[in-house]
Amino acid sequence: MKQQENIHPIFDKMQSREAKEQQLRQRGITVWFTGLSGSGKSTIAVALEHRLADQGIFSRILDGDNIRTGINRGLGFSEEDRRENIRRIAEVSKLFTETGIVTLCAFVSPTNDLREMAREIIGEDFVEIYVSTPLEECERRDVKGLYAKARRGEIKDFTGITSPFEAPDSPALAIDTTNLSVEEAVERVLEIIVPKIKHI
Repeated sequence: MKQQENIHPIFDKMQSREAKEQQLRQRGITVWFTGLSGSGKSTIAVALEHRLADQGIFSRILDGDNIRTGINRGLGFSEEDRRENIRRIAEVSKLFTETGIVTLCAFVSPTNDLREMAREIIGEDFVEIYVSTPLEECERRDVKGLYAKARRGEIKDFTGITSPFEAPDSPALAIDTTNLSVEEAVERVLEIIVPKIKHI
């Protein structure tokens, strides 16, 4: 028996997205932060989560730490595995979003192709935020010591050093955190996303 023949959808029996959003009094969206390692993606996402909570908005952060140690623990860093990593993240984000949750994704996701795949999976609820902090600043910070390892050749295909990063063509917002505080960055994101969440 083929796998598809053994799947019996129950979507018509499940509570609707509209009902869940009414219950939460908010509309679900996915805010997808992309940018180099050390650019400030997760830092902004964490601060944003707190600000949203202050406004009574329920959200969930997905980043490398909770994804790579959980659902994607078995994936490596080959091109195929990187693509599968983003595909799974996008599918999980779609599930959260369709439950009315504001999902905050913080992933390098270095190519337009990868981000377009995520956008196609998630649909119109996908909001791309480009944390455009330059390589020089990210490497100066080197929060996790990854750039130093990459420079020594200890990490292969490291984005920004031995692997390219493709800047988004038309993100909803671009933020350079070189001279911008976390609070200022969060304010700019809120201006973009709060109208989309539309309290019900």
